[in-house]
Amino acid sequence: MTQTTSDAHILVSMTYISRANPDMSHETLSEILKQAQENNALNAITGMLIFNNQYFLQTIEGSRSQINHLLRCLLKDERHYDLQLLETRELKSREWSRWSMDLASPAMDNTALYLKYSTTTDFNPYLLSAESIRRLIAEFK
Repeated sequence: MTQTTSDAHILVSMTYISRANPDMSHETLSEILKQAQENNALNAITGMLIFNNQYFLQTIEGSRSQINHLLRCLLKDERHYDLQLLETRELKSREWSRWSMDLASPAMDNTALYLKYSTTTDFNPYLLSAESIRRLIAEFK
């Protein structure tokens, strides 16, 4: 995808949640992560993906045109459904500059962390506000 001069320097962050298809395997998740790391490195996109076998929570950042292009691709991806865009905002600098795509898999030892931002100890991003999600993601840095 070719960026225009007008948006090449506008850095944005986008956060979304979605539900994994019930047949999501560990191999499919590995494939998603590898594909994201390769494509994001080529397109100067950085971010964080949290996955727990049911839900995806992802924050990505890059040029506005690249993020919009990626969103269109994500909406067509049949490995997940019910994608909900939580937040899009302009950034002054990257928050995830070290990772083309980092992965966090929620585990039992994160129970206190989920309870800090939610009314439940289970990881369900559909029950969290955008502000709570932003703070939860920051905890994984």
